[in-house]
Amino acid sequence: MEYNKIAVSVEQQFGEVIDIILQHKSRASKAVNEELLLTAWHVGGYVSAKLKSEEWGNKVVTQLSEYIRSKRPDIKGFGRSSIYNMVLFYEEYSTAAFAATVEKYLNSEFVQPRIGQIEASRSIQEASVIVQPKTAQIVQPEIGQMPKILELTTLTNHIEILCRCKSNEERMFYILYANKEHLVKRELQRCISNQTYTALLGNKDNMSKGLLETYPNVPVMFKDTLFVDFLDLPKKHSEARLRNGLLEHMKQFILELGKDFIFMDQEYRLNIGTSAFKADLLFFHRGLQALVAVELKKTKFHPRDLGQLEFYLEALDRDVKRSNENPSIGIILCPEADRVVVEYAMSRSMSPTMIAEYKRILIPQERMQEKLNEFCDLFLNKD
Repeated sequence: MEYNKIAVSVEQQFGEVIDIILQHKSRASKAVNEELLLTAWHVGGYVSAKLKSEEWGNKVVTQLSEYIRSKRPDIKGFGRSSIYNMVLFYEEYSTAAFAATVEKYLNSEFVQPRIGQIEASRSIQEASVIVQPKTAQIVQPEIGQMPKILELTTLTNHIEILCRCKSNEERMFYILYANKEHLVKRELQRCISNQTYTALLGNKDNMSKGLLETYPNVPVMFKDTLFVDFLDLPKKHSEARLRNGLLEHMKQFILELGKDFIFMDQEYRLNIGTSAFKADLLFFHRGLQALVAVELKKTKFHPRDLGQLEFYLEALDRDVKRSNENPSIGIILCPEADRVVVEYAMSRSMSPTMIAEYKRILIPQERMQEKLNEFCDLFLNKD
């Protein structure tokens, strides 16, 4: 017994060493990213100033790229198109309009420019910044300083956002979302294509009172529309085909749901009395520490579907949920839902439930801004 205690203690200490290593690796990656962004910012600002003053023409940018390649072949990533991307990065994010948008929804810390120095910042989760001056910095007074919010994601992601998003609100949203979900370029591309901005910030009449009261942050975590274009579903399809397709493409489906979802089982068996029932898909949400049951429907939402789901949630909470976990959540995933019917169904439901629609193809939707404040509040207060 004493040996086992010692073994557990040593293993715990080893785990702490791993945590130290990962913490410093994360800081190193962040420092490298900040330097890459600052490089793009200053190069973009320098070239922008030359182009605007008409001291340089477009041909000069090509000559600059060729000069860098010939004189310093070890310096990569400064082709003609890359340099113009850096100009775009500087010109779009240095505007007063972008700064005003960030300050409106976040706070001045994310707007304040760097004061001619490189800063070592703590995790954004701590919502504080430590400024450490360094010597031998190249300061160019004519080039505006980079807002801190840009440090939250990579230059590659920034270029994708700049090229595909039109409004400052939408750009700011994807900067925050890419940071929150740790999105790489391909994942971000899909989020923009399927209009995560609209799906997360839209009307929340599809969520029950019980869900909103138990999990206040859910409106900016769960989408009301999911795109399953990767399934190639025909217009008429069975629930079994839908479920099997999602199982086959679970990685894409979880990205569509959100990265905090962990798949547990399909047709999860619930033994109640002398009867057995099956929940279509069962997940666990790491952020909320709760089981999430997803019921699939091939037809338009009907209020009776809600009763079935609430029944499953009761069984999960009584027989499956662990003592350290929060109340189970239920999602009805259907191809169509009458908004008025959904509102009526949700208005008196005290179970943590919601209705979400799935779309077989990407459908253009009007972009929405009215609930951007909710996402930003969640971002600033996240653990």
